[in-house]
Amino acid sequence: MNKQNFLYKVFDLYYDGFRNMRLGKTLWLIILVKLFVIFVILKLFFFPNFIKKHAEEGQESEFVATQVLKD
Repeated sequence: MNKQNFLYKVFDLYYDGFRNMRLGKTLWLIILVKLFVIFVILKLFFFPNFIKKHAEEGQESEFVATQVLKD
């Protein structure tokens, strides 16, 4: 790989930084676990697909329009 390539320099910077980290790896693991919980677990249990349950197939846009414009 060309050593002058911008992407190579960015990759090398992060690779070298992560290789020498001790506490940082633990912090990144905590961040990734929190993101997983936020985007996967909470989505499954607390944000059901309301439109799919209440609108007919192919009529989703009309359902949303009626819900938004409803008094």
